[in-house]
This record gives sequence, C-alpha cells and structure tokens, in this order.
Amino acid sequence: MTSGFSSELRRESTREWQSVRLRRGGMEEIFLTVPTCKGCRPDDLLERLNRGLACQAGAQVVRESVFGLLNAGGCGSGLVSGEWPVTQVAKVSGNGRLAAGINVYSVAGVELRRLQRNGRVLGAVFEDEFARYCWLGDVRPDDISLPREVQARQVFEMLDGLLVGVGMNFTDIVRTWFYNDRILEWYGDFNRVRTAFFKEKGVFDRLVPASTGVGGPNAGGAALVADAWAIQPKDRRLRIQAVPSPLQCPAPAYGSSFSRAVEVAWPDHRRLIVSGTASIEPGGETAHVGDMDAQVALTMDVVEAILCSREMGWADVVRGVAYFKSGGTLSSFDHYCRKRKLPSFPAAFVQGDICRDDLLFELEVDAIRRA
Repeated sequence: MTSGFSSELRRESTREWQSVRLRRGGMEEIFLTVPTCKGCRPDDLLERLNRGLACQAGAQVVRESVFGLLNAGGCGSGLVSGEWPVTQVAKVSGNGRLAAGINVYSVAGVELRRLQRNGRVLGAVFEDEFARYCWLGDVRPDDISLPREVQARQVFEMLDGLLVGVGMNFTDIVRTWFYNDRILEWYGDFNRVRTAFFKEKGVFDRLVPASTGVGGPNAGGAALVADAWAIQPKDRRLRIQAVPSPLQCPAPAYGSSFSRAVEVAWPDHRRLIVSGTASIEPGGETAHVGDMDAQVALTMDVVEAILCSREMGWADVVRGVAYFKSGGTLSSFDHYCRKRKLPSFPAAFVQGDICRDDLLFELEVDAIRRA
C-alpha cells in the first residue's frame, strides 16, 4: 500500500437525485440514485437522470439499472446511448406513486475497457493497485424461445464466458442480480440450474456470491436477465469474505445458493454488500404471512442486524433497492422509516414479485465505512 493512501466519502443530495462519491487514491467511484416521488412521471425520472449524470463531469458510467420503465427513451441517457449496459426491469405501479427508480455506478480516474458481445455492451473492466474489477449487466440469453431453465443456463454460461475473456474466473464473482420474468412459476427450476452451475465451477469451495433474485419482465422479453460484479485481488491487501445474517439461517439451507452478505475490505475502507433480504424466519420459512407491516419490520431488522454485525448502520448505506409486491407495502416501508427515525438513504423503489408468493417486501443495500 502506498503511504498516505486514504479514502474520502462525500454525499450530495438534491430534490431530484442522491449521489455518494468515494475518492480513493487516484480514482473516484460514484453511486447515483434517482428515486421516484408522488406525481412523478416516467419522463420526469429520465430528466432527473440526465441532470444527475451532468453533475458527474469526467466520470464514465459502468452500470445502470432502471426499474419500472421498460423500453423507455430519454435523449442523453444510458437508455438510448448503448455506451454501457442498462438493465431495465419490472412494471410501473399505480397508487399515486410511480414505482420506479434508477441506480447508476460510475468511475473516474481509471482506464475503462468496455466488453461487448454480438454488438451489445455488456460490461466493463478496470483496475487499481489492489484488484481488477469486472461489472456485467443486461446479460440475457440469445434465444428467448428456449425453455426457461435452458435460457437460465445460457445466462450463466455467458457470465462465465465474459469473465474468462478478460482473464477472470466465475469464482471471482462477489455479487449477482437475477431478474426472473414470472419468477413464481419457475424459481425452483432456476435455483436448480444455479446450484448445478455453481458446483461445476467450484463456487461452493470458495465464495458464494451475495445475490438478489426477484420477478419482473425485462426489456428483451427473456426469461432471465442478470448483472454481476467480479473482483480479482492482486494481493492480500484486499480481503473478501461472506457475512452471515445474525437473524436468519444461510440461504443454501433451503435451496438458494447465495450468501446473506459479502464484505470487501480495502486498506482504507470496507464495503458491505447485503443480498436481497425478505421476511424469512431463522428456520427458513416465511414469517408474518399476509401482514405487510410485520414483514417490512422484520426485513428491516434483519438488514440492520447484518449492518451492525460489521459495525455499520443505515447512515453508511450508499445504494439500495426496495422491491415490493403492492403499493401498500411501500406505505409500510415509509411508516417504518419514520417511526424508527432512520436516516435517509439512497434507494430506488420497484414493484414486482418476490421469490415466494407469500413474501411482500425485499430490500438490498450496499454500505461503506472508512477504516
């Protein structure tokens, strides 16, 4: 480690967007969240995105996730540029509030190599003195007419092929996102495909990635679209470990192959990646069936316990996505945050199916704490 290496974390918030900028060494990482609001229309959200991106002078977008706006346009935004992967997923909700939001991850001060396949940009690779990093997004099967489990297998093979093409391995993946169309009809089949592929690649002998798996249609009409983040450390100064949930059992105990959370520790800061988390009791069963308020409360308590286990809190969250099955769940989330007086944190909101029919809410967050 170079002497004097340190990081600086800076937050900016406007009525239209929230930004967290992490400056470390000669590079900068930017987490931009464009949330929805009451009365917000799709065009309004895209305009907010463009204004947020305009404040990132010199930065290059690595990955963009757009929730609730399928096949949306927007001059100047990643939705039409084709310069970086844009994952579009899920429906628009009513209830007086657009169930939508946008997450953008950008970097500055590093050389970025874009990854393409069949004319589509699907990711980027860059590095610092500690590791090489590969972000992949909007990875979809080539043939959407195939059975869903075959499409899922193609997606895993594509993720693997893209990583191998840049000298990395599937086991370098620390985080995945899977958006399954009609998830409730085939989540069991998806889990079997994922587990079989993980066994083939030796994932269970190394690190099982953190993950989110939720339901919603995607822009390509595929059964599955996936995003992933892989890290290849250069030496032992960067440490990666799975983090258990103090209030839940490991997900593989009931057939889902992911870690509850993963922590990546640089010499100057730690980053905690909390998987999509829902109202699941320690034994693996759904808790509080039919009770929105109770499911939201348990989910938030579980996420908070994971944060606290790594000496972090809600104030350390730099990015989040809240998935809910109905508009009433969003009201329950707002009520919980007000009642607990939680600090505001960047989050997008999206309506869609959770992986079980009786689950009403799911939350994923990323948090950063300086060393």
